[in-house]
Amino acid sequence: MQVTEQSRAVTSPRAARHAANRAMRPGRVIGCRIDETTLLIIGLGRVTAGSAMVVIGDDHADTRSAFVSEWRLALPSPRARHGFAALLPTEDAQPGISTIRFGEQETGAQFIFAPRLASAEEAAALVLESAGSQSAAVIDGLVDVLMAGDVTRHRLLTITALLQAAHASDGFVELIGESHDGVTFLQGWSRGIAPGPGRVFVVGNATPVVAECGIAVFPRPDVPDGASGFVGLLDANRATRALDIEGLVFRARAGWRHTAVHPKKRIAGPLETPEHIRSILLRTHGSPDVLLSLRAAANSFEGKETVSSLPYRVRMGVDNAFEADGGNLLVSGWLYDPDGHVATVKLRRSNIAARLDECWTRFDRPDVTDSFNEQQHFAPSFRSEQHAHGFIAQAQLPSDDPDAPLYFELTLRDLRRAFLPAKPTRVSARSATLRQIGAIDPTNCALPAIVDAQIVPFLRQSGRSAPIVDTILDNGRFDEESSPPIVIGAGESEEDIAPLLALLALDPETRCAPIVIAMPAERFRRQATRIRELARFYRLSVRLVSVKGTGDGCDMLEAGTQALTCETVVSLCASLIPHGKGWYGKLVATAATLKGSVVSPVLAYEDHSIRWAGSWIEEDNGDQPVVGRYAGYPLKAVTDMTLTRIAAASLVCCIMPRNALARAGGFSGGYLGLHEKGLDLGLRLNLSGIESYVLPSVQMWGCDDARGGSSPALAALADEIDRKIFKSQWSPILGIKKHLEKSPA
Repeated sequence: MQVTEQSRAVTSPRAARHAANRAMRPGRVIGCRIDETTLLIIGLGRVTAGSAMVVIGDDHADTRSAFVSEWRLALPSPRARHGFAALLPTEDAQPGISTIRFGEQETGAQFIFAPRLASAEEAAALVLESAGSQSAAVIDGLVDVLMAGDVTRHRLLTITALLQAAHASDGFVELIGESHDGVTFLQGWSRGIAPGPGRVFVVGNATPVVAECGIAVFPRPDVPDGASGFVGLLDANRATRALDIEGLVFRARAGWRHTAVHPKKRIAGPLETPEHIRSILLRTHGSPDVLLSLRAAANSFEGKETVSSLPYRVRMGVDNAFEADGGNLLVSGWLYDPDGHVATVKLRRSNIAARLDECWTRFDRPDVTDSFNEQQHFAPSFRSEQHAHGFIAQAQLPSDDPDAPLYFELTLRDLRRAFLPAKPTRVSARSATLRQIGAIDPTNCALPAIVDAQIVPFLRQSGRSAPIVDTILDNGRFDEESSPPIVIGAGESEEDIAPLLALLALDPETRCAPIVIAMPAERFRRQATRIRELARFYRLSVRLVSVKGTGDGCDMLEAGTQALTCETVVSLCASLIPHGKGWYGKLVATAATLKGSVVSPVLAYEDHSIRWAGSWIEEDNGDQPVVGRYAGYPLKAVTDMTLTRIAAASLVCCIMPRNALARAGGFSGGYLGLHEKGLDLGLRLNLSGIESYVLPSVQMWGCDDARGGSSPALAALADEIDRKIFKSQWSPILGIKKHLEKSPA
């Protein structure tokens, strides 16, 4: 606890000297700027209290209404027995006022303005000196009027100076405690503060804030007579940060008061504040709702797991907690609550919370049931067949502080709360999804609901993370202007690219072409030396690009184009291999006749069946646009086709303008595989005005994109998820057919 200081007059000796030097004289008034719209006028003379008509200067048309407070002078003189203070509406840019008259021209009192405005401290000293014992009531009346208007920072500072002059120091705030619950804890002592809920004005170095504050009091022997200790919960959703709070202005039982923050204040962090509240809670007195709020704040998260200490059959565990960009979270675990004690389950970070029990997907976890049935004190009185203890949920918890703790909050039906910390693994949305669905039994009957309610929204809400080029290494002379560079995207799951480099070296056209190889940084560190040795051996002109983070072949292709400045590039995923020589020259020659377009070869499987030979838009039976494509047909079905306009090119292999990807916004981050991800960007390219073509005379071989050695069931599930995301993204765009080519004849 801070050492308390005795009350002291805040009006400084310097302000008092200025006030003495500027003693008020009859017929003259002294002005003090309250803020941009209000002027405080102090003078000697008889002016009727209340609302008064005021004429400014010699311009009788400049008439305003002012509030006037009057008092009998503490030391009257033959020339003056009364003093007054008036609040005059004005403008900051208004020229200096020379004279002012209160009332009608014949009967009103006219005064001359002092040439220099007084400070707030000087004005307070003048009121205190002239009004004497009446000064407190006078200042309270002025503050009543000032608080009824727009309270700016300048106005609140002036009000603070007036209150400090009238009431000296009304105590101190000695402890300010931050919390995870969106409230700020205050502890100190005061004479005028009263228990119960109320509003306070927060004085600080930012815009003044009016906040609700619940106050409770407790006895303290170390404070001045008539004062007591207090604790309060300030609604921090609208208040400033703890470091910015300099004092409180509030309406007490006897009028307006100001309580300053002690110069040696202590600021407690969110993990320390609950203990401070508990240490004082049993000694406090206040209204029931305030005491309940204090008890709830005392039972707040302290960084420790408290679910296991509950006296009920309630336990919880976290299996996975993944966090993608923008606070996009995917969490899974189990909650054992056979007797239904838990009322709500929330995921919290700082003062942001997401209620999970209203949107999560539950599924059977018989292993959890078996585990607790073996514990005698946990075994229910009857054997229940309910095993739906597992859960998976998606939540959005953006925060200015990404290092703020993440935790589950369980609120029981008796209003008790328990907490379970969670340490999220920060990965891309794609990696998080693949790891999560890989941990779910593909035969689980809840899997469709998990995909629709959790996985698809998680991927759709994931922000796009543009690849960032980290390191660039050139092998030999790299001339990107000699011919269109071949950009090879070697993602996290592609096979060794040594065979592809050998094939490029055997083709006379590609042997002389500049080659860019982009790969994730981790793979770059492991393979850069070997790839450079292969490039020197094959005498290839190679630029190696390291990309921060992980990503698939599409992300690497985008990063590779960022490492170039030329006009045209040839993209090639590392999982593809050319079907014969001469493919590069055909693509370059075709693109030369179709400036600014995208041209793709046919993609085929090793059994000579078509994997992709163009994408176009057609209508299904529901009159909705769908994407059609050749797939599974024999390769000879397209060998006689000529260059054909299509709706979307295959960007895993094509020739295109280098800036095309940036023009369309880059690859989306919400897909697991390459097909729909590339199709999504291909459609956006077409919508942006870049035409797409397929060149059947050029073929590339390759299998469907792999996902890190995943099982066939996981690969099929990932494909289904991608199709749902693509459909939800593109089906609403009913006018898409106006911009895209239909099926080729």
